[in-house]
Amino acid sequence: MQWNHLENPEEIDVYMRKSYQMPVLFFKHSIRCSISATALNRLERNWVVEADITPVYIDLINFRMVSNHLADRLGVHHESPQAILIENGRVVGSWSHLAISWSSIAAVAIKS
Repeated sequence: MQWNHLENPEEIDVYMRKSYQMPVLFFKHSIRCSISATALNRLERNWVVEADITPVYIDLINFRMVSNHLADRLGVHHESPQAILIENGRVVGSWSHLAISWSSIAAVAIKS
């Protein structure tokens, strides 16, 4: 799995445009939280590259401003950990904590 790291609020527009070509998954991760580490590990272990979803990683400790900007932009209440799937510039799925799983993300991405 190859993460794209989101470290600048202006980069959000790049991924919003990309979502018109393929789904984009934003993953908000707290490096200080064991639940977040578990969710990240499960997602990475089960990720299917062939699904053509762009994975975007946001480090909540070092880039909280970016996470806040994303929450405002997408209209999705911030949680940690959190996975937000967008397609065609709109949110099609949002999961937090241990509800984050490859199967739940893929089920929405494949149907959309």
